[in-house]
Amino acid sequence: MSAPATTITAVTPEGPAGAVAPAKRQRLRFVANPKAATGLVVLGFFCLIAVIGPWIAPYDPSARSNDLIQAPSGKHWFGTTHLGQDIFSQVLVGTRGVMFVGLLAGIIATALSVLIGVSSGFLGGAADEALSALSNVFLVIPALPLIIIVASTIPSAGDLMVALVIGLTSWAWGARVLRAQTLSLRRRDYVEAARANGETTWRIISFEILPNLTAIIASGFVGTVIFAVMSEITLAFIGISTISEWNWGTILFWAQSQQALAQGAWWWFVPAGLAIAILGTALSLINFGIDEFVSPRLRSSGRTKVKTADGHTVKMRVGFTPVLSQNGKKDPVTPVIRKAPDEAKGVA
Repeated sequence: MSAPATTITAVTPEGPAGAVAPAKRQRLRFVANPKAATGLVVLGFFCLIAVIGPWIAPYDPSARSNDLIQAPSGKHWFGTTHLGQDIFSQVLVGTRGVMFVGLLAGIIATALSVLIGVSSGFLGGAADEALSALSNVFLVIPALPLIIIVASTIPSAGDLMVALVIGLTSWAWGARVLRAQTLSLRRRDYVEAARANGETTWRIISFEILPNLTAIIASGFVGTVIFAVMSEITLAFIGISTISEWNWGTILFWAQSQQALAQGAWWWFVPAGLAIAILGTALSLINFGIDEFVSPRLRSSGRTKVKTADGHTVKMRVGFTPVLSQNGKKDPVTPVIRKAPDEAKGVA
């Protein structure tokens, strides 16, 4: 009897060996999201301006000139103030303080929320009770009034002090969310398997728990950055923080105090206001991208056209998923609500 023939499967990108391609697409799905990509590009632009802004500013933002309250022109792109100061230079130089406070406060608050929230949820017992009580105490501390008190008490309080106060008082809510998620993950099968294999507690937290909390951590970081940026601008606008250091709130403070709107000097406050709005929009887009990356329901809700297995394109109707016949054409009779494939499998 002859030996059975051996079948050799060719290694192609579409075959079994091509399983690397879906994994790569899975890793790049967040960057491929238009909302997340747009937000990251805009945020990167502002970070670049924060670094090189003082170097490329055409004028000293505090220097006075004879061009008083001049409209935008080739000499002064964003116009001038009542003292002849160049507003374009003020916006460029002021970007550094806003981004410094926002990013530093976000890093501090995120680090504390991860350390306290994940440790509280995973350790349990007395440690959980103590860390939860600490979170509850900081949860009721109002950050903005505390910053106002600190800035009023310490005349030399600058951006570093504001960032530290915001970061040290804004971690409690994120810690509570991470604790709740950690409580749901600590009894999963893969965590129990790692514990049975003798893995240390901190290794289990670092390699089994934290990777599943990445999206929540990133979302909390973005939210803290938004709050810190708005707090820094608010403090400068109401005149609490030092007005010797330029930021977007300082520009709005001087525009409001000198009645720029009444004088028709719209160029005095519009550039700083647009910069605040664009930065807030970019951070919100990143947050939306994180939500869609985590939730399959959000990821598929915006689709208006769907490709079938045989290559046909079907246009979606609001609230319904079209029923496809065997020939790939849409059945016009009975629309049936069905779950998306990712939702049915529970794949995030």
